[in-house]
Amino acid sequence: MPQPPAPTTQHIVTPPPKAGIFLVLTVAEGGEEAVRDVLGDAGMLTRSVAFGFPEGGLDLVVGVGAHLWDRMYDVPRPMHLHPFEAIEGAEHTAVATPGDLLLHLRADRMDLCFALAQRFVGALGEAATVVDEVHGFRSFNVRDLLGFVDGTENPEGDDAIAAALIGEEDPAHAGGSYVIVQKYLHDLTAWEELSTEEQERVIGRRKLTDIELSEDEKPSNSHVALNDIEDEDGNDREIVRDTMPFGSLQSQEMGTYFIGYAKDPDVTETMLRNMFIGDPPGNHDRIHDFSTAVTGSLYYVPTRDELEDGPTAG
Repeated sequence: MPQPPAPTTQHIVTPPPKAGIFLVLTVAEGGEEAVRDVLGDAGMLTRSVAFGFPEGGLDLVVGVGAHLWDRMYDVPRPMHLHPFEAIEGAEHTAVATPGDLLLHLRADRMDLCFALAQRFVGALGEAATVVDEVHGFRSFNVRDLLGFVDGTENPEGDDAIAAALIGEEDPAHAGGSYVIVQKYLHDLTAWEELSTEEQERVIGRRKLTDIELSEDEKPSNSHVALNDIEDEDGNDREIVRDTMPFGSLQSQEMGTYFIGYAKDPDVTETMLRNMFIGDPPGNHDRIHDFSTAVTGSLYYVPTRDELEDGPTAG
């Protein structure tokens, strides 16, 4: 018997782009059918902008939130799709904020990202409202505004695919993914008051060389230490990040837009629990003394087949 064709995944695992736009939208009651139609046209809308600019690397990843899934589809949610829940530590909180749709646009040119965002939001019309918009950029050898290289431990190749894409554990949604996004605002004035050596202890890496501190040097509450998690067999539990810096001189809002893809959102949520609550509790990530999460939401990333034809019960 011939095997069914493999699902066509959205382009989650890609090289770091030079420009990106992150849009979070809420969907109006009664707007579900219009949104479903536009999601089916996502590939066409992307091609309409990318045509003639193949070197631009334009791409779009769409995520669907749990509440919108329940309103828009007549089949059960993907296995691990749920609303993002706030994570409250003794001093810092990973907040949960509204979001039904995530549009993650990437390219080597911001004009391509903006043109596609404009067409997509225009097609949605009154069915959806943009509640958060961030324009990201690549900065100085993929460094964030704190001055450190971001995404050093991202898996690559087959390891990245294994970390990001759902497999046989949920066959109805194989090839899909889950994504958590958060917007972090940095207190750069307080950060720059630290010496380079103290900044390195906060992050857990050398600032210039990007080399991880030795176990003797690396504090247990450093960013690197609390994001290094393993399963019961001692294997690394990994996510694929496509995080970017952003900033506005007028509003003085400057920070990092975190976006993490995983085949199971519990991997990312475990990292966040470590960061905000601490491991052990109270030993929170010191980066949060200088960086505040002001948004937080979770989405399922359908396969292209699901976007175009709608999901099936499996």
